[in-house]
Amino acid sequence: MGLQGVKAVFFDLDNTLVDTAAAGRRAIEEVISVLQSKHHYDEREARCVCEKVQAKLLKECHDPAKMCITDLRISHWEEAIQETRGGEVDRNLAAECYFLWKKTRLQHLILPEDTRCMLTELRKMVRLLLLTNGDKQTQREKIEACACQPYFDAIVVGGEQKEEKPAPSIFHHCCDLLGVQPGECVMVGDSLDTDIQGGLNAGLKATVWINKTVVKPMNTSPVPHYVISSVLDLPALLQNMDRKVNANLENKMASINEIHDSSTIELQKC
Repeated sequence: MGLQGVKAVFFDLDNTLVDTAAAGRRAIEEVISVLQSKHHYDEREARCVCEKVQAKLLKECHDPAKMCITDLRISHWEEAIQETRGGEVDRNLAAECYFLWKKTRLQHLILPEDTRCMLTELRKMVRLLLLTNGDKQTQREKIEACACQPYFDAIVVGGEQKEEKPAPSIFHHCCDLLGVQPGECVMVGDSLDTDIQGGLNAGLKATVWINKTVVKPMNTSPVPHYVISSVLDLPALLQNMDRKVNANLENKMASINEIHDSSTIELQKC
């Protein structure tokens, strides 16, 4: 039986179920430490290399038909090292940095115990699917590292499909896998541009934005049906979804401001 008209929930992976950003920061600090202790970089140089790599990752455009992800990312480190220190290309150092970064990041990709419990309980009521964008090798390695496979009825990686989020086709493929209709599904994720826009494009019943910092998006951003600050708040939201608990960002921010203003008035009275 579905939950309040919901038969399936699609979850994003990175920074929704696992804190990929935090794991990445740990990995960067490890590389900085090794560059200083083993390769005699000063801290400024080491951080400069890592900042350049992070910038390249944000702009990364990967075509697996032309280059494997490993070669592409080693080249990011090659370029960052050369841009920082000059001289000849140091492929060996670039490879060392990349594999250290990758290994450390995967080691710190953890599916928290409370999230595991939430998924286990939720799966008793609805079908669950993991829907993640990205290179198939990279995303499969993350999935393996955080051991999240047992909690889902199906896993779909964008890099293995013709189109990724926010294209409607990948969402409809997910619906077909679970034998459900778009109007019976909810998309949960941290990205307005891919998770929320994709869910809206595909005509899902609802989209739920994980906004951990309560940051107000730009006016041009897609508007989610609901906003929660933690994925752990999802079961309660699903229970109340048909009661019109409107948690869109504008109302959430207005409520926060009202509470703040009320608290200020009370303090002035004291």
